[in-house]
Amino acid sequence: MSFELQLQPPGPEARALAVKELRETEEVVKEGLAGLRKYLEEDKTLYFRTDDDFLLIFLRPCKFYAKSAYELMKRVADFKEKNVALLDNLMPEDEKNAILTTHVVNVLKNRDHKGRRVLLINPGKSWDPSKVSTDQMLRVLYLIHDLAILEPETQIYGAVVVMDFDGLAMKQVMGFTPSFSMKLLGFIQESMPLRLKEVHIVKQPFVFNMVWQMFKPFVKEKLKKRLFFHGSKMASLHAHIPPSHLPKDYGGTLPEIDYSSADWYPTLVKHEDKIRGG
Repeated sequence: MSFELQLQPPGPEARALAVKELRETEEVVKEGLAGLRKYLEEDKTLYFRTDDDFLLIFLRPCKFYAKSAYELMKRVADFKEKNVALLDNLMPEDEKNAILTTHVVNVLKNRDHKGRRVLLINPGKSWDPSKVSTDQMLRVLYLIHDLAILEPETQIYGAVVVMDFDGLAMKQVMGFTPSFSMKLLGFIQESMPLRLKEVHIVKQPFVFNMVWQMFKPFVKEKLKKRLFFHGSKMASLHAHIPPSHLPKDYGGTLPEIDYSSADWYPTLVKHEDKIRGG
């Protein structure tokens, strides 16, 4: 299976949703692009591309308010600067081993019932902290986000994260650190130009409470409202994503997941120029 990016223009349903939720009319788009370009021209400290496609990545999650999109771009630049050792010139080749040999991060082949991309993170038994550090996990997530933000329909519909803590034990708990918690949440809450619609925590054992206590102080109200804890109750998850759009692994009717990040590594490599260009 090869995992393909969907780079075609938004279809009629996505366009209708964009008008309804993002104010995406021809006039508003034109105004937003012009306003954001003006902010970038006046700011001599930011170095971003200024073509329409690239600026739309930041305008869509900000509902085409140029000032908000500009502030988001500043936060993205700030995050990259603070984590320069982690993210500077980061390319797929740099994390090839982590992507090909571990099953910590995956992307479902299908979108969900609302057209959203579904990112699957397995920080439980699938994760061996002695082989893949939390920094590497963050780097892999960053590379995936680099691709996701290129898809026009993902920009409009947004993304959902499922965090599967099945088999979480003390060795994984010890792998999480307050500094990683702050970095990860700083990225998700402040510096990710994606509409993150929901985060689902599933199959978490009792020991998960130790991990949650570390993250909890840094979780802002906006994200709190989008966080759902299901334990082993898949019916609870199905209230948000129906079984028709989930694999058997999560009580769904789709086939069990038989693919991993290794299957979409070629896609990362194929679009290296776009990752570099961002």
